[in-house]
Parts: sequence; structure tokens; C-alpha cells
Amino acid sequence: MNSMNLVPKRVFLTKGVGKSNTELGSFEEALRDAGIAYCNLVYVSSIFPPGAKLIKKTDGIKKLDPGQIVFCVMSRISSCEPSRRIAASIGLALPKNRGWHGYVSEHHSYGQNKQEAGDYAEDLAASMLASTLGIEFDADAAWNAKEEYFRMSGKIVKTTNSTATAEVDKRGNWTTAIATAVLLP
Repeated sequence: MNSMNLVPKRVFLTKGVGKSNTELGSFEEALRDAGIAYCNLVYVSSIFPPGAKLIKKTDGIKKLDPGQIVFCVMSRISSCEPSRRIAASIGLALPKNRGWHGYVSEHHSYGQNKQEAGDYAEDLAASMLASTLGIEFDADAAWNAKEEYFRMSGKIVKTTNSTATAEVDKRGNWTTAIATAVLLP
């Protein structure tokens, strides 16, 4: 038995946008906007732990302490190209059986609006979970068709996304968008 169990019990989604004259400054502002700038973030891959509970952002933020090491799945994108539209999205797919793990996807893009980026991220997460659960589906089908099929399978109970979008100002100040799934003990 491992004495250091790092399997998170709670997860919350957050997002943010930041603008600055430097790329790093815009990232810091995005972290502040998301409410997690005072933590030491460690990026992890895309598994939603079995039995973990998805909680509200406000409840999750209350569980964080300044300087705390926090595991997260993060989507991040930056640009300083004037009028460039950017999107960062986290998709989430949870199985009906809470004893199984779910999936968190990261997607970032140029040109997509919030709906397009969010649907794409949700589709990625649901597709990863579906393949793990042995659900056959048409990978080229539209998201709405796949979403309905996933739900009808009875094996996927919830899909959602958290998406931040922004447009770089005409002066070309650095702009960063982030979307994050924060994993808590």
C-alpha cells in the first residue's frame, strides 16, 4: 500500500483571461482571473479520478492556500496578434459508474468562438471515455449527434466544458486565455 495517496477526491473547473504588455504578465492575469494565481500549479494529464466529486468553483477556491502545490489539467493559449480570437477549453466526460474514471480534455484554438471550442473539448473528452468503455460511434458525426448517442448508451452520464475566449486588442497587447480543472485532495 502506498502511504502517499495522491488520488484527488474533488475537482473544480475554472477559467480566466489576462492582458498585459508581456506574455508572462498576461498569463499571470489569466491565473488571477481564474482565482488560482497564488498556488504552485503542477500540470497533469487527463483522468478524472474514480469517485471524485465535481464541485463549484467557489467551494474549490476556499480549499486553496497561498503557496499550495495544486495539480491541474490546463488548456492555455496566448497571442499578441491584433484582433486575433483565442479560446482555451476544458472538456469533461463522466461515466455513469462512479467507480470508473472519467476524462478531462484540453483544447486551445485560434478563431473559434466559445460554443465551438467548448463543444470540441467536450467531444474530445466524451470520445476518449467512449473508447475506454467500448462505445462504438461515428467519429465524424456532429457533436449533437454524438452527444445524444453517448447519453443513450447509458454509460456516460455527464459531459460539460469550461471555456475562456478573448480577442487581442488592436494594439497587440499580449492576451492569454486559460481553462483549468483543479484536482483537490
